[in-house]
Amino acid sequence: MTLHTHTHLYEGAARRALAIHCTLGHSGAWRGLAGELSETVSLLAFDLPSHGKSGVWDRTGNVHDVATNMARGLIEAPMDLIGHSFGATIALRIAVESPELVRSLTMIEPVYFAAAIADDPALLDDYRRENAALDAAFASGDEREAARVFNRDWGDGTPWDTLPERMREHMTRLVHYVPASSAFLHHDSAGLLQGDRFAGAAMPALLIEGDQSPPMSAKVATSLERRLPNVTRVVIEGAGHMVPVTHPSAVAGPVRALLGRS
Repeated sequence: MTLHTHTHLYEGAARRALAIHCTLGHSGAWRGLAGELSETVSLLAFDLPSHGKSGVWDRTGNVHDVATNMARGLIEAPMDLIGHSFGATIALRIAVESPELVRSLTMIEPVYFAAAIADDPALLDDYRRENAALDAAFASGDEREAARVFNRDWGDGTPWDTLPERMREHMTRLVHYVPASSAFLHHDSAGLLQGDRFAGAAMPALLIEGDQSPPMSAKVATSLERRLPNVTRVVIEGAGHMVPVTHPSAVAGPVRALLGRS
């Protein structure tokens, strides 16, 4: 399906990077990092389907396919890709499927659980145990409770009850993205793990994670570090899953270094 894509350009240096935000986020999440990188690069950020001001996904088909096609459609010449969480998996997918479009690849806390599970299938059971409360909320049809649990486990640490009601309603409206994303995030629906497809993604790459993030974050990073041929891994101390929002200065340093060698 074709959807309206809302974009926002954080103007800075002439070099341009495509910034892809996380589930339940929006293009405004890049404001802090864009400011830190303004002397190095301009960030072209966009809203994922159903997020921010982009068109609404009708919940048919594979949402990762829809979001990836939206992102790929914004690349007219080789660009630096910077993605966070779900957005990082889109950046990774484009780098593997269309490496000629990617100058450099920055993945911040990519939630490509399929890679870690492929290396250690027992991790799927571990993940299900750790996310039992979230799965139970979805099973009961209580999307507000699902949003609360998701925010607790993958948010920036702000307690649900202290969030503005408008933000809680926003998260509740979009939390269906979590199970909808499972086909790619857990089961590799695009087949990236088949054969040696990662070998083609030889552009300079960067993996960034927080040392306070859920355990699966490090396991995913380890799996991707093993597969990508030209990757550097950085751990930000004192940071969790929302590290590009909470620690933009700490993230900007390694991103700037990556851009300097690509």
